[in-house]
Amino acid sequence: MHLRPDTALALSRQRWLRRAPTTALLLAAVCTAIAVMFTLASGGTFRYRLLYSFCIGLACVTINDGGGLLHAWLYDHVRAWRGLAPSSAGWDSGWAGVWPSTVACVLLGPPLGQWLADAITGFNSPPIYDLASRNTQVTLFVSLLATLAFIGVISSRERLASAKAQAEAAERAAAENQLKLLQSQLEPHMLFNTLANLRVLIGVDAAAAQQMLDRLIAFLRATLEASRLPAHPLATEYARVADYLALMAIRMGPRLQVVLELPPALAAQPVPPLLLQPLVENAIKHGLEPHVAGGRLVVSAHADGEMLVLQVRDTGIGLAQAATATAGTRFGLAQVRERLATLHGARASLVVAPAPDADGGTVATIRLPRTAVPVAAPATLPTPTP
Repeated sequence: MHLRPDTALALSRQRWLRRAPTTALLLAAVCTAIAVMFTLASGGTFRYRLLYSFCIGLACVTINDGGGLLHAWLYDHVRAWRGLAPSSAGWDSGWAGVWPSTVACVLLGPPLGQWLADAITGFNSPPIYDLASRNTQVTLFVSLLATLAFIGVISSRERLASAKAQAEAAERAAAENQLKLLQSQLEPHMLFNTLANLRVLIGVDAAAAQQMLDRLIAFLRATLEASRLPAHPLATEYARVADYLALMAIRMGPRLQVVLELPPALAAQPVPPLLLQPLVENAIKHGLEPHVAGGRLVVSAHADGEMLVLQVRDTGIGLAQAATATAGTRFGLAQVRERLATLHGARASLVVAPAPDADGGTVATIRLPRTAVPVAAPATLPTPTP
């Protein structure tokens, strides 16, 4: 039977399937313990004690779980009758979804289980609610106590699991909202910087400004859809970086040398959109542009075990001189760090450090967990130079 995922009955069935193994183990343990206790206390054959104990326990569990499913079904139909949309929220809040099944368990579970055991064995046991018999008094008391304890444990576990699931859902929703906010802040940051460069270029070289404007329109068209996705292939991220560098090459000319290194094995690796672009922008603005001779920009990727390592290396003026030569808010770096922390916590990092070789400059390194499920990569990878 196919159920809509947003109905109370669908949620109730999912919970029942999830807790079924635990319920079966707990039922077996409780029923066995009761059978052992009765056998030691009043004698009798253990296998019959165990059979009666299991039948009563099974009847109680069936009534309890069936009552929960019935309550969810009624909740859905009442909402439909009132013209409301299906909802799984609130149907089992408080005792509304527990006490009817609990009362039914206590009243109907023991006699129904005893009747089932009598049908199997052929015995004719005295009624379980016959309080005149000392044996039935003890049996009834233990059955009721075990039923209440069993239902209490199962209900508590279910409510804890439900509360945990709701907390995780709220946390995921908050993380998604934060990522959307960070991306909406990041895109205007890049756009405003490019428009400022375009404004300067208009007064210096109108033809180059026209070419840059055409590149900007193409870049925004290609980036708009990708930036609204939670992830896209690393090859697509490289393509967006290549588009951005094509814009920068119009302004900087031969002063900007670009190398894009992407192993084919990592082309389909999912990454958050616009992850590399702010690092490339920082490298140009604070490293290469202030450098009279310009320099080289290298974007590379490689796998390190279960981690993906992305690097943006420039041969510009370096961190020490950049701190005094240019004014910056470090907005792009802060956004990248926040996005990585939101997605992967402490498992991901961004480190910006001086380049370790004689060419000088700065290297920004991102480390994040590799995703096992790849996404479709573009048919062609970005060219090494914009």
